[in-house]
Amino acid sequence: MTLFGKHVAVLGAGHSGRAAAALALREGATVSVYDAAGAEVFKGMPEGVEIVSHATAAIGSTVVSDLLVVSPGIDTYGPYVAAFSEQAGEVIGETEFAARYFTGRIVGITGTNGKTTTTELVSRILAGAGLGGTPCGNYGVPFAEVALKKDQPAAVSLELSSFQLETIRTLHPEVAIWLNFAPDHMDRYPTVEAYFAAKLRIFENQTDADIAIIRDGEALPERKARTETFSTEDDSADWFSDGLVVRYRGEVVLDLQHDTSLRGLHNSENAMAALAAGHALGIPFATMRDSLHGYAPPPHRCELIRTLDGVEYLNDSKATNLHALESALRSQTRPVVLIAGGKEKGLDYAPVVPLLKAKGLAAVTFGQIAVPLGKVLAEAVPVETVSTLEEAVHAARRLAPRGSTVLLSPGTSSFDQFSGYENRGNVFRDIVHQLR
Repeated sequence: MTLFGKHVAVLGAGHSGRAAAALALREGATVSVYDAAGAEVFKGMPEGVEIVSHATAAIGSTVVSDLLVVSPGIDTYGPYVAAFSEQAGEVIGETEFAARYFTGRIVGITGTNGKTTTTELVSRILAGAGLGGTPCGNYGVPFAEVALKKDQPAAVSLELSSFQLETIRTLHPEVAIWLNFAPDHMDRYPTVEAYFAAKLRIFENQTDADIAIIRDGEALPERKARTETFSTEDDSADWFSDGLVVRYRGEVVLDLQHDTSLRGLHNSENAMAALAAGHALGIPFATMRDSLHGYAPPPHRCELIRTLDGVEYLNDSKATNLHALESALRSQTRPVVLIAGGKEKGLDYAPVVPLLKAKGLAAVTFGQIAVPLGKVLAEAVPVETVSTLEEAVHAARRLAPRGSTVLLSPGTSSFDQFSGYENRGNVFRDIVHQLR
């Protein structure tokens, strides 16, 4: 793809936008970066880039570009991008843009939940095998930043959200991992089918020489790539785990209790997917075991904060949708007092009721969705409805007997009261540590 002498417009001045601008400059393009925010967001922008702050749709409709690169946080189908697209030769996302200049092998990871943990696991396996394995995309560094490197890694672990997959054209993962699917982002997509279709694009450019690693039982259309399955329920899958060990076609290849700090069936699935990716690239099991030794999942994913008066407090703030909430509940072995709530995203929480009946003692709801969510969860357990996370923690403490678990697994995003799930999880951690 030759950009010399062409005009590249980049939407979004964040980390991805800066990396895309730098890559376009390297390729000889004239580059303009547009952002709806003020000039302060352009800090760190490469020298030679034209910056346009307070950019509006009206400004966008006047912009003529050979290529429009959209940062993943901007709605591809909204009026803002539509305006900038009117006089653009081609419209793609930062991930697709980077893929055109990356020369190594790609392990692509998508799914509604578990992407980040799996991306980290794949990255460790690739690094342990001497392949580099930089985690990038929706997690880690922007893919364009990797493509900019003079010495590119031999392989990357590329987390792919539906937002990034919407605009791919040529992106070609040699290994594509499909972890799971559940309704999410209904504030961005008009239908569940549209969200599903965006995620399915991970397989679009694969050939019969590639491999698709898929959770057993997922209802997916036929693919060109060879398929391997993983499961925690059906031991006839290629990869199977009971939560203690991982087996590949009957052979134990990883002891989760001894070789890692991963716990719970949902983390077993992440581990199987990562091992399957490494195996597909020809990495020996012994190398992969060494790479994963001692690995603990990132914060905010069923993170044990403390045990107080015989009650465990778990931070699962990363659970920003129903499927993640269900996974967290399913993995618990002690009775649960659930803390859930946050932004209204238009999700239907009725499917969690049977699982909460089986696992829960009580629930506390908070935030924008507190009242309607409380009415749904009350079909399963007694519910208290409060306004803030601090109130929710104190209510949960009153409701939780010795031997139980207080589980923050919100089931929705945090933007009604917090800057992100990390901020919400950190606040929860601080509140729990202050309990006496």
